[in-house]
Amino acid sequence: MMNSLLTRKGIYRTVLVFVAVALAGSAAVISRARTQTISLTVTNSTNREIKHLYLSAPNSNNWGPDLLNDSVIPPGGSSTLGISCEQSSTKVIAEDQNGCFVSAVVSCGDSASWTITNSLTPDCGG
Repeated sequence: MMNSLLTRKGIYRTVLVFVAVALAGSAAVISRARTQTISLTVTNSTNREIKHLYLSAPNSNNWGPDLLNDSVIPPGGSSTLGISCEQSSTKVIAEDQNGCFVSAVVSCGDSASWTITNSLTPDCGG
């Protein structure tokens, strides 16, 4: 009787360990499925230098870190970055040398692009 009880406990423990490992593995796969890395090309067709580039969720004002670091996108230039998308779209925010911002929501498909033009009205905080 005692031997069969120990065997059942061993089986239950083995099953519990297997279930825990399976759940942990499926959680990792699910989280990777939601986040994808895409190529984003930002083209600056303005007469202003783009000094900072940020991402946020489409309906959020919580921006991530500056994607350009210490580089800039000069007038007529472009920059291609690998970005992580956690949703079907993401908001891209560009800041020029005057501290003015423009933004656009881009689709998180295989690749995305955004052309910043002089026709966009920048938000200069005023």
